[in-house]
Amino acid sequence: MKTDGIDGFCQKAEMARPLLCHLHRPLLYINKSGMDTKIILILAASFLLGSVPFGLILARLFGGVNLRSTGSGNIGATNVARTLGVKLGVATLVLDMAKGLAAVLAARMVWQDPVIAAAAGFCAFLGHLFSPFLGFKGGKGVSTALGVILATAPLVLAPVALVFVAVVSRWGYVSAGSIAAAAMTPPTALLLGYPPVTIVLTLAMGALIIIKHRENIGRLRRGEEKPWRTKNRENNI
Repeated sequence: MKTDGIDGFCQKAEMARPLLCHLHRPLLYINKSGMDTKIILILAASFLLGSVPFGLILARLFGGVNLRSTGSGNIGATNVARTLGVKLGVATLVLDMAKGLAAVLAARMVWQDPVIAAAAGFCAFLGHLFSPFLGFKGGKGVSTALGVILATAPLVLAPVALVFVAVVSRWGYVSAGSIAAAAMTPPTALLLGYPPVTIVLTLAMGALIIIKHRENIGRLRRGEEKPWRTKNRENNI
């Protein structure tokens, strides 16, 4: 009986072997390539890079002020420019853009895969919005999104910038210009023939930028938003 039991078990094991090998093959591939670990690492590093609050750091170093309790309380380039001058504002803009740009370029150095590159850029963008260094709060993502778009869809920048400038010039609200530019980015990328992954990326970033501007939208509706041309203009980048 014992022998029959062992023989039966062996027969069943032999029958199951092809199925087990089939299920194990993807795991062997992932293990061999190590891509799962590398992808997780690059996405995590991109998020952490994006979460560095350069505006806050520059304001502390060169102005001795806490940007979150000054002006609009935002950590972006506009509040830095209003509080500490245009030069530091531009420096913040460039550094925040560099976060998105560097994340995409670093991913491309490891993989020639547009999906992974887009995911890295999006993680950097999310890091700016939800920085663990600031209790998972952050900026509105406009500058970092610009860096991601510069790396993934550079031809989109010029027409979107024209929309931004036109809106701000006409109505004087940077928030309105940012919202309009965010809304126009996906259709512009589509019209210019960029691949679906880029369209999805611009849709996701654009939607989050608009959501992060919900307080600005409320003030615009009530006529309470501060225009860029005044001394106390609203920071929104």
